[in-house]
Amino acid sequence: MTFKLTRRSLMAAMPAMASVGMLAGCGGGDDAAAVSAEDAALKFDASTYTTVNVTLDGVALKLRQYRRVYVAKPVKMATTLTTFNTTTLADPYAMQTMVISVAEALVNDQTKPIYMVVNNAGWFASPVSTTVTEGAAFVSTSDTDAMGAALKAGYVVVNLGTRSRGARAEDGRWAGKAPAPVVDTKAAIRYLRLNDSLLPGSTSRIILTGTSGGGGLTSAVAASGNSADFLPYLAEIGAAGVSGSGSTATSTLKDDVFAAVAYCPINNLGNADAGYEWEYNATRTDSNTGALNSVAYSAGPQVAASTAIAASFPAYLNGLGLTREDGSALSDANLRDATMALVKKEIEAQIAKGTAVPALGANFSVSGVAYLNDWLTLAGTGTSATVASIDYAKYLAFVTKIRALKTVVAFDAVGVTGNPNISGESTLFGSDYYSYSNFTAWSWANNAVKGDGSGVDDTALAWDAYLASSTSKLATQLKLINPMAYLNTTADTAPYWYVRHGMIDRDTAFAMQTLLYYAIKKDASVKEVDFKYPYLVPHSGNYDVQEAFTWIKAKLAANP
Repeated sequence: MTFKLTRRSLMAAMPAMASVGMLAGCGGGDDAAAVSAEDAALKFDASTYTTVNVTLDGVALKLRQYRRVYVAKPVKMATTLTTFNTTTLADPYAMQTMVISVAEALVNDQTKPIYMVVNNAGWFASPVSTTVTEGAAFVSTSDTDAMGAALKAGYVVVNLGTRSRGARAEDGRWAGKAPAPVVDTKAAIRYLRLNDSLLPGSTSRIILTGTSGGGGLTSAVAASGNSADFLPYLAEIGAAGVSGSGSTATSTLKDDVFAAVAYCPINNLGNADAGYEWEYNATRTDSNTGALNSVAYSAGPQVAASTAIAASFPAYLNGLGLTREDGSALSDANLRDATMALVKKEIEAQIAKGTAVPALGANFSVSGVAYLNDWLTLAGTGTSATVASIDYAKYLAFVTKIRALKTVVAFDAVGVTGNPNISGESTLFGSDYYSYSNFTAWSWANNAVKGDGSGVDDTALAWDAYLASSTSKLATQLKLINPMAYLNTTADTAPYWYVRHGMIDRDTAFAMQTLLYYAIKKDASVKEVDFKYPYLVPHSGNYDVQEAFTWIKAKLAANP
């Protein structure tokens, strides 16, 4: 792939590009006319669609499928970079495109809920894709077929493409940096709202869902409904209903959602490393933590890094002002107890359903492999048994025997502790003209790569000074992708939340998910949060489709 501009020429072009942006923002009347023209260009044309034939529970079902670019000024993209490879895009606008699928019999029904799916695993960019394809077979009663359940319920299914980390524009810019995935998802919601009278389905009944990075994206969007913080970014891409530019941008449309269904949400990235090391520092060994640059965990810089990063977590946690059910402050002294209480609740629910939970000294079976239960003590027998105690340290060791921990640093990994790879979420942050930026204080201070534009070594600025500098957008990026920054604020947070993080999922700390739960629970806009650590479930999503869709149905029924 040959780009139009090199990094050097892009940097040289920045002042001119900034001047163009400043000129384009002048003149309120012109802006109003522009947004009207953009909204007109985004008007939904119901006559342009593809007919897709599938089977649902063995019965033929004819669908109409609409593929639409959902912004008036889409960014022309060239490639997407994942951990393993670079892919050239056949459609340069696939990252700002949605695919809408609806049963042909329901194309004129504007009461049905909209089931909107984001696919940003690892917070990577996601060119639009859908499993609703010609000849596909769906089973509505399956616990792993969310599309089947959605189609059976008569929902309008929207699969969404978004920019995010690893996305490179045709002009060479890394155009998927935060807050791009949140902005794109909000723009898609606004496109649906603009065309509410023309589209099937009801935009007052949007259920947003995703897994892993997609779960984090779902959480960020659902928490920050209608926040004005995003309007300048929405204006840049020609999102429906947005006029003006920069701090003067205004909106006539909304981007809040009815419900969030988030699986293992990788969220609160600015504090995720601190939470991870606080959770696992005492558990780490050479057997559960990989080597970096052929240097074993115990022999290299990972040990000291883990200890230093973990030390920063209590102050963050204790400053959140969250409370437990009994009204006591949630703190570093009792957060593990809060997590254990949630794990205990899930295990006892499983026992009551007849699940065979092993006694102390017996074995759990995970994917056909036996793991000793040395952490869970039960009282009583049969379906009336209860959890007598949980040894939390041994529980964490159990989790890390099933799957090794991420190396240190887990999320802000690039350029530190001898990590030779572009790994972790560092590529989500920083300037469009560098592939990554460290986004936490420890990694910033310890960046060891010269010329990457990141760290004290390249900027001569300490972390706090860099965050406050006019050349940095990190502070804004970190806020705009973090649900914790918008929960318990004036944002129109989704009233209903269904959040799951597996009981043996080590992809982010249990601490981060317990914090998210209590923050959602505290928010006055939230009517219900259904949170669980599902029994023996690893990092995954859509494993409980029947339970999730029963919950969705009940919330919709309560809000006709």
